[in-house]
Amino acid sequence: MRPDTPAENVDHHAEAARLERTAGRYPADAEALLLQAAAHLELAADRPAATALYDRLLASQDDLENPYLVRALKAANLWEYGHEAEARAIIDGVRAAAPRDPAPWVIVAEALESHDELEAAQETFTEGARLLVTDGQEPPYATRPLLFGRHRVRRMLGAAHDAWDSAADTLHSSSVSLDELHDPKRVWSLGSSNPAELEAEISRLRAELDAHREALSRPFPVAVLHWPADELAELLEAYPALASEYPSHETHLATIETSLRELSASGTANLGIVTATVPSYEAFAASELSSPTDTTLLPQYTTTLAARGRATTWPPEAGEGCWCGSGEAYAGCHGAQNL
Repeated sequence: MRPDTPAENVDHHAEAARLERTAGRYPADAEALLLQAAAHLELAADRPAATALYDRLLASQDDLENPYLVRALKAANLWEYGHEAEARAIIDGVRAAAPRDPAPWVIVAEALESHDELEAAQETFTEGARLLVTDGQEPPYATRPLLFGRHRVRRMLGAAHDAWDSAADTLHSSSVSLDELHDPKRVWSLGSSNPAELEAEISRLRAELDAHREALSRPFPVAVLHWPADELAELLEAYPALASEYPSHETHLATIETSLRELSASGTANLGIVTATVPSYEAFAASELSSPTDTTLLPQYTTTLAARGRATTWPPEAGEGCWCGSGEAYAGCHGAQNL
């Protein structure tokens, strides 16, 4: 689907089918592609088919990068077509598992919110924030929807501002404050016959839409390709001509860190790392009607993986493990590399 295609002109069933076929060609990307396919099926109001895709993913749970995200999406979808009891059970399971990714927390909290379970939604947003937001540090971008959602629900409940509500206000960059955007009385202004009230509400809605567009339009990262040791060994055994690109695995890892630091120093923002596999690279080369030994494919492959959402943010957050997979904290591994 072209990014400029109006939503009302999209054949969601056809797009879902295309994504399923693409997932078959790129198994390493199947999770992300099938989640997109399920989203199209939900937009097509074919919620049972979307549930079938979520079940298909969960059947291979050991291979999933984020099984709790899939569970959360399945719960939200089930509740929308009458399977409330099952949805609630899944939501309880996600909350009990306390995932370290903010997305499942946001999805289950918003599912509760959309069904007027405001107290439970507030508790869920708060649990996620307590787990993932560190006091005294600016929250990572991915965790901010937890604070914004929590602010919205507490505003509807009439709760007094606390420290996290104030943090949400500070992080919110729109010209209209969160208190205005989340004002529960706004719905009444839509029925007003006062032109000034209607104009003010239109301004708030525009600001809200601009903020939503900004979140959706964040570009995929400028990424660098990372070959784990076993994948690089397999690659060089199959394609010895690439040895000039990768003299050794240690050199490869050092080059990644150096390249990213140089990009950061030059002012390049939104940096990331994508992890390669030989089957995925071979499939990409075949789709380009080229040979894996063609070194010009490597940056194209990197960009393709980043565009599919396969990049992890660099540098890692404080206390997180190193991107190289050593099991050590980044600060004590490649984060300590001297240039």
